[in-house]
Amino acid sequence: MLLILSSDSNAQKINYTEYDLDNGLHVILHQNKTAPVVAVSVMYHVGSKDESAERTGMAHFFEHLLFEGSDNMKRGDFMKIVGSSGGQNNANTTQDRTFYYEVFPSNQLELGLWLESERMLHPQIDNTGIKIQNEVIKEEKRLRIDNKMYGRAVEKVFEKLFIGHPYRWQPIGSMAHLDSARLSDFLGFFKRFYVPNNAVLSIAGDLDIEKTRLLVAKYFKEIPAGLNKPQPSFTLEPIKKQMTDTVYDANIQIPMVFAAYRAPGANTRESQVLSMVSSVLCGGASARLKTKVVDEKKTALQVVALNYSLEDCGAYFTYASPNNNTPLNVLLSDIDTEIVRLQTELISESELKKLHNQIENIIVSSNTKMIGVAENLANGYTLHNKNTNYLNENLPTMKSITREELRDVARKYLNPNQRVVLYYLPKKSS
Repeated sequence: MLLILSSDSNAQKINYTEYDLDNGLHVILHQNKTAPVVAVSVMYHVGSKDESAERTGMAHFFEHLLFEGSDNMKRGDFMKIVGSSGGQNNANTTQDRTFYYEVFPSNQLELGLWLESERMLHPQIDNTGIKIQNEVIKEEKRLRIDNKMYGRAVEKVFEKLFIGHPYRWQPIGSMAHLDSARLSDFLGFFKRFYVPNNAVLSIAGDLDIEKTRLLVAKYFKEIPAGLNKPQPSFTLEPIKKQMTDTVYDANIQIPMVFAAYRAPGANTRESQVLSMVSSVLCGGASARLKTKVVDEKKTALQVVALNYSLEDCGAYFTYASPNNNTPLNVLLSDIDTEIVRLQTELISESELKKLHNQIENIIVSSNTKMIGVAENLANGYTLHNKNTNYLNENLPTMKSITREELRDVARKYLNPNQRVVLYYLPKKSS
């Protein structure tokens, strides 16, 4: 399949070419010659939701492990090669997908393709690399979760919000599970998920489309396809009453209260509506909640509302920390009052216009760098029913959302009997 979009009608439209190799690898190419850089990326449709409950953390582990070298690259050389060629690289893992990328001067495009093909075709997966990365990940967990202020909040909320779904554990997983995993477990996980027919190669920047197609074929067409991965399906029971939990954390001095609601999946219009609801409440200095509890009542040091969208279903969060010893339940009540206001009154036309401007700024800003374009194109194909053009359709869709939809979706999803409330409190020394 070959699809080429033209760009004459909309200056913000991102043009791209996309096609499949015979082994199932989906390729997306975006040409932009405004700067001599190119972003080479591979997104694998594997995240923590693809793990078994007895082997959590595998996808995130592979985010690290696949930098260990290959049949043609010594251990530790991946980053040296990138750095010595003037490039940058990184990777990240979510519940739904894993994303690897390099950004190079455009004359190093072929090097980027070789690196990603080595990672896909024959990476070094052995006990030495597993032991090295196991220690790296344990240190990451200590820094990002165990010793980070409020670091366990999402983990505790998701445990209750997604009972029966793999979203209930976090991508970093269980250290005990990783310690007990054998080499055969890692090899099996790689063979199942890190195959061309479960991946998107997305390249953006200063490139020649036809020459790049030839290079892609040179490095990727011989990589054998894997077995088709069955998409897991899970049934979540509806939440019918508020669930409450408390966490005590020695890393904090100021408490915080969280309220989280189960939200619809990312590939729904309602998820986009909830993102706009967040902007009404906390998007910018003049947003409703910030104005009320931070500026006017001065009962909160900070307040946040956000829609954390995921492929199957998401989490809508609000959280706040108190000022002047304000009780957490007072903060929660103030947040609830503003949500009820959204559920019963239409926002003003001027608020809607401000929302549209904010959304446009966010979306346009996300495409100012070539790695952002590459990731957004891959996200559309991977997480939005193979709709690569989601990148271009998102803004018009968001601008078509009405005030009535904001009210109705808030009524549908943001109710006290549908949420998890978490009190996050300082742990007193013994």
